[in-house]
Amino acid sequence: MFEPCMKVKKLMRTYPGKWMIAGGWAIDLHIGEETRDHNDLEVAIFRDEQPYLQDLLKGWEVQVVSNGQLVAWDFEKSLEPPLHEIHASFFGKEAVEFLLNERRHGKWRFRRDTKISFPLSSMNLQSEYGIPYLNPEIVLLYKAKQTQEKDHQDFHYVFPFLNEHQKEWLKQALMHHQPEHQWLEKLLY
Repeated sequence: MFEPCMKVKKLMRTYPGKWMIAGGWAIDLHIGEETRDHNDLEVAIFRDEQPYLQDLLKGWEVQVVSNGQLVAWDFEKSLEPPLHEIHASFFGKEAVEFLLNERRHGKWRFRRDTKISFPLSSMNLQSEYGIPYLNPEIVLLYKAKQTQEKDHQDFHYVFPFLNEHQKEWLKQALMHHQPEHQWLEKLLY
């Protein structure tokens, strides 16, 4: 169970910075079971810890999403906003997406709207397997943009596993950032 996440945990064992499983896998880790097939594996790290990632990925094929295209990243320059998505593969086998996150003054900042934040000290949880994962309410906020069917599934699967604080934070964030989003209907009642 959670074999891809366990592989990432092994990969990241020497990473000195903070990392968390993100995306659909984070939702499943929160629930405690795999609810659907996943086409990708995303890991959230902080932008200011890129040098740690560069050390970790020496020998890997690494690309960055720039203007919707994958382009090689040679580590010569640090990635600055709006660049935030890094694709890494080891000889075409292990594929991981690293997502650069922003932080300032002890808070995680939503890259699409820095007025939305979360205390760094409580922005992630840990699975029963010892795998750190991004809080599901933060994951859902990211999924709220260009929501696909799998994102709706993730929302409906995880909703019963969210506590009142998590639901309230997501509701407030969506009301601020995407006030017409259909998930608000369920969050408001």
